Parts: sequence; C-alpha cells; structure tokens
Amino acid sequence: MRLGCLVVISTTTFAAAPLAAQRSLVVRPIGSITKVSASGLLGSVSAVRALPGGGVIVHDLSRRQLLLLDSTFALKVAIADTTVATNRSYNSAVAGLLQYRGDSSLFVDPQPLLMLVIDENGVVARVAAVPRPEDANFMIGGPFGTPGVDARGRFVYRGLLRPNMAGATTGAPDPGQPFRMPEVPDSAPVLRVDLETRATDTVAFIKIPSASISVTSANSGYRTSVKINPMPIVDDWALMPDGRIAVVRGQDYHVDWFDAAGRWISTGKLEYHWERLDDDAKQRVVDSATTEWQREREKLTKLIPGGSSASATPSSRPGRQQFQVPNYVFVTAHELPDYRPAFRQGAARADADGRLWVRTTAPTDAGAIYDVIDANGLLVERIKLPYGRVIAGFRPGIVYMGVQDEQGARLEKANVR
Repeated sequence: MRLGCLVVISTTTFAAAPLAAQRSLVVRPIGSITKVSASGLLGSVSAVRALPGGGVIVHDLSRRQLLLLDSTFALKVAIADTTVATNRSYNSAVAGLLQYRGDSSLFVDPQPLLMLVIDENGVVARVAAVPRPEDANFMIGGPFGTPGVDARGRFVYRGLLRPNMAGATTGAPDPGQPFRMPEVPDSAPVLRVDLETRATDTVAFIKIPSASISVTSANSGYRTSVKINPMPIVDDWALMPDGRIAVVRGQDYHVDWFDAAGRWISTGKLEYHWERLDDDAKQRVVDSATTEWQREREKLTKLIPGGSSASATPSSRPGRQQFQVPNYVFVTAHELPDYRPAFRQGAARADADGRLWVRTTAPTDAGAIYDVIDANGLLVERIKLPYGRVIAGFRPGIVYMGVQDEQGARLEKANVR
C-alpha cells in the first residue's frame, strides 16, 4: 500500500520566483546517443550508477543481476547474480541500486534486509543491515522516488504511514461487527535516517495515490476489491546533489526546497499548458485504465495457482485459503480532475549537474517529455526522449537511458545537449 503522514516543519521561509521569469520553451530532443550496449547483455535497465573513467554499474532487475560495465559498455564484473559464480546471490523479487558516499554505491536487498556497499571497482567492500527493516521495500526506489545518502550520512527515502498512525481504523472489528479494512492515507513521509545512530527525522510529506479497499464474504471465500483513481493528483520528490530535498507539488506545479539549514523555500509556479478534460475525455481515461488492468489481471491469474481472479478461494486443506488476484475497480469519470495532472508518481529525478528533471504527462506521439528545473526553481528546458526510453541515471552532461528490444534491453548513453 502507498501510505503517508503529516509532518510539522518548524522553520519555513518562502521565496517566490516571479512568474515573468518563466518563459515559454520549445521542446527539444535530447542530444545524440553516443554509446549503446550489446543486445542480449541486459534484460532491463532499472538503475545506473556512473563511475570514474566512464564505467557504470547497471541494475538489471528482470534478470536479477548487478553488472559493472567499462567505458565501452563491455561486461567487466558481475557483482551479483542468481548463479553461484559471484558468491553474491541475488534471489529477491525486488532490490535497489542507490548512490552512496563519493563514487561508492549501495545495493539494497529487502528480502534479507541487507545493503551491499560497492566501491568504484565493483568490489563489495562491506555488508550492512537495512537501518529500518519495516521500511526496506521503500528504500529501493522505483515508484517511491530515488533514495540516496546525503553528505552527512543520512539515508533519504520516501516512507509510509501505518493506518493506525493516521487515526484510521486498525481493522479490528467491534464485538459482533464485521471486519473493516483500514483506511489508506493519501500522503507519505520523506524520511532521513542516520546510518550510524539510526536516528530518524521526517523532512516533509507528499501527496500520493490512495485507494479504497473492501472485503466481502462469499461461498467460495473472501473477495477483495480495490477502488483507485487512474489519474490522481500527486506530489513527488528528489534528493539533490547538494543535499537539498526537492518536493514537486502536483496541485499547482511548483517546487518546495528543503535546504541544508533546515529551511523550506518555495519557488513559483512553473509554466505549463494544462490540458482540460471534458466528460468524454475523462471516460476514455477510465475505459483505458480498465482495459489495461484486465490485461494485467489475465497475466497475474496465470502466475497464481488456481487460475481464478477471485481474491481468495478455499484450498484443498481445511481451514486455509489460497490467495488470488484482487479485483481492481476505478472511480467514475466525474470523479476525475478537470485538468490532466502535470506528472505522475515517480516522475522526479535529480541529475549530476544539480537540476531537477520531471517527466510530464504532456501528450506526444514520440518519447516522454521532461521539464528541467534549475537550482532556483526556474524551468530552463523541455527535453524529449526518443520513443520507448526511460532515464536510468546521469553523469555531468550525460543521460543514461534504457530501452527494451527483442533480446531484452539496451543501455544507451546520450549527451544532454
């Protein structure tokens, strides 16, 4: 579940950037692609850590491998994989590759609750415990943002709020009353954990997608339904190279900055062409989300024993039930916002030059369009990626992208300009 919290910030300052400084920008393509990995080497490109000399560490989640490639993208070292060859098994369903101090990296494996500290040569220097085991799955990145470690050795990541902390029902029924699912909060905390002392502080809270969960009893067992909004207005966040934390607000599209001195600085609204949605457009969004979920449910049903889309059915052993695919339903069209949100969850990333990239929802028949925001909160560029590409990492003036192909995936290196 995507959960959240309410945070009280003691010192807040606001410095509004003049709207006049925001000028309309022409979308331009990303610079030339200068290097491409060999086909078949990778199954996916989940994250990339740039190393001195042009080499990179690539996290390949689909094939469960962590590879060190040299400056030509040739395989140099398999740091972790599913074989016994590396002596570093990678058998978890999810994991994350993050920046650490200097040129070192962290590989967070939530299943054994461990973090590998990897040096610039791809050598595992040491193994450490995950600082907060209950948050391990939120420390790997993906839709929860891109975690990292700041200059003071604090692990920064998007956490979660347990329902009872939000004042919601815990799900424990009153005597004689039916079971009630806890309410899902619509916000989440951005946390910092000192890796030495394990002291934790909450920096901010961000708005996240929420869901309404219900459980009903049937002759075949219990059925779980999840009602969601396919087009929620959300916030996002990123840890900047200078240690600041940027929070992008989805309601009016501006950036709040939490600086090293513990102050909040809010910069002005960003220039954006908001797309108004009429009733027909809203219905198309709901219909498209429903069709996509039906395809995904068919895939999941094949992977789960029993082959049923019900939430739970009795197993062959008395007293036990078998988990099945829950039923997802979507809000009605009139419950959607009147304007398409500027971005979705997981849209913000910080580059190596101290700029913030936000993947927008701007309609395009080509690749994704990113708004690039400078350290002062000003929109300075709009950049379009080639079709099918996703950003996996940066080095100064360079973007690393992943793209699927017939053999799996390719890693591409492109100039920003």
